[in-house]
Amino acid sequence: MRSLIVIVIASLFLTARVLAASSSQDSPRNNTEDVDSLALVTVVGVTPLAGTDIPTQKLPYYTQSANDDSLRRSQALDVTDFMSSHLAGVALNQSQGNPLQPDLQFRGYTATPLLGGSEGVSVYVDGVRVNEVFGDTVNWDLIPEAAIERLSLLSGANPIFGLNTLGGAVSIQTKTGFSDPGTRAEYYDGSFGRSEGTAETGGHAGTWGWYVMGTYFDEKGWRDFSPSRAANLYGTLSWRGSQASLDLHAGRGNTNLAGNGAAPFEELARRYESIFTAPDQTGNTLTVLSLQGSLELAPARKLSFNAYHRAVNTQSLNADATDAQPCDDDANILCDEAGTPERDQNGQPLPVSLDAINNLSGRHQRADGGTLQMTLKDPVAGLDNLLVLGADYVRGRVGFDTEAQASTLGPHLQVAQNTGILIPDASLRVESGTSATGLFFTDTLTAIPGLAVTVSGRWNRTRVTIGDVLGSHPDLNGGHTYARFNPAAGVTYQIAPALNVYAGYSESTRAPTPVELTCASENAPCKLPNQFLADPSLREVVAGSWEVGVRGVLNTGEGTSGSGMPLSVPPARVTWHAGLFRTTNEDDILFQTTGGASSNEGFFANVGSTRRQGAELTVEMTSADDRLHAYANYTFLDATYRSGFVEASANHPDADDDGNITVPTGARIPSLPRHNFKLGMDSTFWRRLSIGGDLVSSSGQYLRGDEANLLGQVPGYTVVNLRAAVAITDHLSVYGHVDNVFDRHYYTFGILGRPGEVFADFSDPRFLSPAQTRGAWVGVRLVL
Repeated sequence: MRSLIVIVIASLFLTARVLAASSSQDSPRNNTEDVDSLALVTVVGVTPLAGTDIPTQKLPYYTQSANDDSLRRSQALDVTDFMSSHLAGVALNQSQGNPLQPDLQFRGYTATPLLGGSEGVSVYVDGVRVNEVFGDTVNWDLIPEAAIERLSLLSGANPIFGLNTLGGAVSIQTKTGFSDPGTRAEYYDGSFGRSEGTAETGGHAGTWGWYVMGTYFDEKGWRDFSPSRAANLYGTLSWRGSQASLDLHAGRGNTNLAGNGAAPFEELARRYESIFTAPDQTGNTLTVLSLQGSLELAPARKLSFNAYHRAVNTQSLNADATDAQPCDDDANILCDEAGTPERDQNGQPLPVSLDAINNLSGRHQRADGGTLQMTLKDPVAGLDNLLVLGADYVRGRVGFDTEAQASTLGPHLQVAQNTGILIPDASLRVESGTSATGLFFTDTLTAIPGLAVTVSGRWNRTRVTIGDVLGSHPDLNGGHTYARFNPAAGVTYQIAPALNVYAGYSESTRAPTPVELTCASENAPCKLPNQFLADPSLREVVAGSWEVGVRGVLNTGEGTSGSGMPLSVPPARVTWHAGLFRTTNEDDILFQTTGGASSNEGFFANVGSTRRQGAELTVEMTSADDRLHAYANYTFLDATYRSGFVEASANHPDADDDGNITVPTGARIPSLPRHNFKLGMDSTFWRRLSIGGDLVSSSGQYLRGDEANLLGQVPGYTVVNLRAAVAITDHLSVYGHVDNVFDRHYYTFGILGRPGEVFADFSDPRFLSPAQTRGAWVGVRLVL
């Protein structure tokens, strides 16, 4: 059925070309009838590389964009904070409990820095894919918001954006000396010991331009033992010629984040700032170098390219209660589940006093790749046509090592560090390689004035190899190859200047990542992110996405009353959108829990099909004098399992003797709120004073581990944030904001665990991630 629909739309595309050719022989095209001649047209890039833009009213899917002015005005903590409070369909789960490590959800698909999440959103920065090699994770802490010139959020299973684009893609372009000349510096400080300083400068002289940005973030954290810091440096050297351009980007990031994750509900009810066990630290170091450029071969033909090297080193320390138990024949020493005594590196049994464990791991990821694409804007039979042909390649390498230290749980749930007592059976070293090749095209034809037909496609081939370096886990050795062609097609029609309709279908895939392939056996579960013990094959995820909607842009003028008297309503630009979407995943991959106090032990498995469908309503207004910005959006999301399956959920109170629960067809997918509403406004009441705020409301969600929906939901919430800024002079301004104005206590994520391993009197299996309490910050900004 899906292939038939694509063939029908492709036939319409070809028919439109034939009709256009015949009509062009009778009469020339009247360019004045083209709806794109409107005074203000919003464009968005249709590929990860910059420079191939198309008016949004010609795209058969929904797009949202924001520029650096919007980001600055919002006073958001980072790019995910901005998207969650402003863009439709976006929600955050603070599963790790760190503001720089959120799970970003878009229409039920995830982009998270945590291994074990079901990734489904691709992220690009200056045409470089930043989903990491090992698990398709996204390290949001390594994307400095201050360097962003523009971001776009594109919906659907868009094959042009490559692997992992199941629910959407985020495309970010950074600043250059041509786009953002001048020097700016700012600093803010306030609650939770949180402060951040940023400085940037850019400019150009003739054909050369430069831009440099540096930022440093530091906080003690609002929860116990939760300090974090993040330093990022980013720069661009640019060259502009009459028919060519080059941008050399270089970035360096170094972060150390404490994310102590979900805690037992009973402990949070007693003290909201509490944690479960500590420390839980992640240190990231990024080095990225990329070159992107373009060359005008002819007035309607452009060659674009990029090449990049990206290296990310991650060191993690996760402290937890031990899973070992006193041995049956000797209660003074520890045994594993099979009753075998646990031993240290010297062969000595571990005493029961060692009731905790430090999981230490390192990931050394490298990605080298590039993209080459040709953009052809030659008219077809006298009609506008945009054809993009491209190819990309990336080679990724991962070195992973881990060890476990036996330790003790001390006061305030702090696990002792550097005990020197190693558990040899938990040591592992793995090397993995990933190579991915893609060939893609997209063609948009304006068949008749107002009607645009788009046909796209991409062929992917991915090869994943895994090798056990130490030789102690030979089952890890193996190779896996995945290849598929993914099509897309759609139409748009401009009924009137303020009314556009669109419909489209697209497919995309996600190949299993090395972390999933090395942790895919029910009989040999791993502990995320530290242990990998088996290598059975997984099937790739295939997503098919439908989307239909209406949208428009209203450019209002001075209003009049019923008697004809003018009203004092300033002209404004109002954009609106209403749409329906449905995406179905075949062979979706889920992490199933077999144990662990915080449910971090288990395996990945294909669980059949899942579906995410819903509706979106958005409206945004900007006054002509740029003194008023307002928006509202609502998303309804129905995310369900379309195949019943038996799930391993060892910590579920209703699990059978084998630790399994039965997930029926139609059960809702956990961690995804059904309703999401946002409202916001910024207004300059006087020349130098602006006041604004936003409201974010989200409904409840089921706990991860309760895929059968047998337990209650994590309650929904509504939170209000306020902000203000005043320009002291043309160069100096002061700003401030208050988050969670009414100091609401609410939770953004839930999972099942075993609190009794640490708190003997606790029996409630719910672990929740509390949201940040009320906080206030004041800053100063200097613009030269």
